[in-house]
Amino acid sequence: MDDLPPDLERLRTLETWLVLSLKRVREQIAAVERSAQPQHAPQQPPAAARPAGPRRTPTPEWGISGAPVAEIHRGDCFAGGRALRPVSAERARAELADGVQVCGVCRPDNVLNWPCPPRFARPSGAFRGPRPGSGRAS
Repeated sequence: MDDLPPDLERLRTLETWLVLSLKRVREQIAAVERSAQPQHAPQQPPAAARPAGPRRTPTPEWGISGAPVAEIHRGDCFAGGRALRPVSAERARAELADGVQVCGVCRPDNVLNWPCPPRFARPSGAFRGPRPGSGRAS
């Protein structure tokens, strides 16, 4: 644009004036739109308050995955994958009672106050040190 001043100081002054003018114009537009809206219509939140992008479904508290073996997961468990079907805590407990396995990553049985399943239980005679006769000197 040839009609603008050449020096930085006057350009900054012009920029400030334009920003203030634009703010006043936007406030006037908002006031006119508010007065033109019917009073009984529900108001939508401003665009800045809405999340950008597609709306996501809320993360379930519990879920059942189906491949390759059905397992109970916490809703935020990454091991459940995208095919996690949301279920209630009561349904998750019922599925555990029916023998559905628990996820070894998120361990929902701890949160659901369910007894530890046999595949995670330590055998009663489990030895924690080196095996006898393994050749290690103690």
